[in-house]
Amino acid sequence: MWHSAGSRRAVLASAAVATGILIAGCKGVSPPADSGPSGSAVSTAGNGRAVNPLDNPDGTKPGLAAITSSADMAKARSLIEKVATKGRGPKTGYERDKFGYAWMDSAPGSIPFAHNGCDSRNDLLKRDGDSIRFRAGSDCVVTSMTLHDPYTGKAIEWTKSHAATVQIDHVMPLSYDWQMGASRWTKGKREDIANDPLNLIPVDGPTNGAKGDSGPATWLPPNKQIRCSYVVRFAQVSLKYDLPVTVADKRMMLTQCGG
Repeated sequence: MWHSAGSRRAVLASAAVATGILIAGCKGVSPPADSGPSGSAVSTAGNGRAVNPLDNPDGTKPGLAAITSSADMAKARSLIEKVATKGRGPKTGYERDKFGYAWMDSAPGSIPFAHNGCDSRNDLLKRDGDSIRFRAGSDCVVTSMTLHDPYTGKAIEWTKSHAATVQIDHVMPLSYDWQMGASRWTKGKREDIANDPLNLIPVDGPTNGAKGDSGPATWLPPNKQIRCSYVVRFAQVSLKYDLPVTVADKRMMLTQCGG
């Protein structure tokens, strides 16, 4: 009888290990754009630090918390209604360098974090990351952290040795900005929008890559709970820089906030 009980324990242990492998294997899989977050995704995104974008108009506070109350939904629609619309212009002449070199600390406008001795990418990793570690002797260069990614709802254990697993998303993409009027701006103003924390969110790298230069009509975060917050942030950038969006994008933005 003892041998039989031990066999049963071995079988149960093997099953538990197999289940654990299956769960671990699914952990890093991003949900498709048309699906909502799983229960675990909701809990990992709700890390207690993320801030409602309506309460974060300059982008200096961490994360992107879900907008859930009817009152905030109404405020979100009111904000989006102020956004102007026009057709998307040509991409002719667009180059990333026309918005300055990546993650410069010397944008000329009065944007938050500029001229603080730390580049924009590390500023954003520090803003949104948990359990941050810095390079020895530095209070700027982040070498590891935990990111609670709002776009997918998953927690990412990031290290600098695998830097591309987290990318900094331009909420209103630079190519989109160019097509909607930034092609006529001074280079200084383009440098501002490229490094403004209001327009920057650290997110899952592959998810950011899938977005490309899409507006809300053609791409939204896979995590449905965050979509109203995402389009509010899109609207905040649009209004700050007096950049219109397309009619289709504005319609989708209103829809995501109950409009």
